[in-house]
Amino acid sequence: MSDKFQDKYRIPSARLQNWDYGSNAIYFLTICTAHRECYFGNIVQLSEIGELAYRFWNEIPIHFPFVELGEYVIMPNHVHGILTFNKLEYKRINRYNLITGTTGDNETDRHRRTEAASAKWYSGTLGVIVNQYKRVCTINARKIDPDFSWQSRFYDHIIRDEESFQRISNYILNNPMNWTDDKFFIP
Repeated sequence: MSDKFQDKYRIPSARLQNWDYGSNAIYFLTICTAHRECYFGNIVQLSEIGELAYRFWNEIPIHFPFVELGEYVIMPNHVHGILTFNKLEYKRINRYNLITGTTGDNETDRHRRTEAASAKWYSGTLGVIVNQYKRVCTINARKIDPDFSWQSRFYDHIIRDEESFQRISNYILNNPMNWTDDKFFIP
């Protein structure tokens, strides 16, 4: 593989090779702001942009109904969160709704619109979810601060066992208390 694309150096992918990032798994994410700018407020109180980041994180399952939110925290310059993909359960529920003619709580129609709009994206992969989260945050945050931007990539880790899940969940929960020792801390 060439080190250049369109005459620019390429940065190797940080993603796990040969892993389907649309498959059922539990993913731990860290998404940072550009230059680690503290757009999201401070440990005690979220800024207006931090409130947007919080709100849009909670809306992920509305647009991607097979995603369950785990622990998460909005830090001053980054977001930590756990997303669980459970596509089999989502398919079972939708099949039941189609057979019975019910829509649960009127969400199915909204999900169909979301799926149709993003069919060309191979909707349902981790990259698409993070991209859409970052996109909606950016559009709205720039109405408040036109300089808002994200770091171009994100960190992910596939959680493979209960011990790792508990350790990462505790890390997220305790992250605000350990902010001054965090590698993303900027005084």
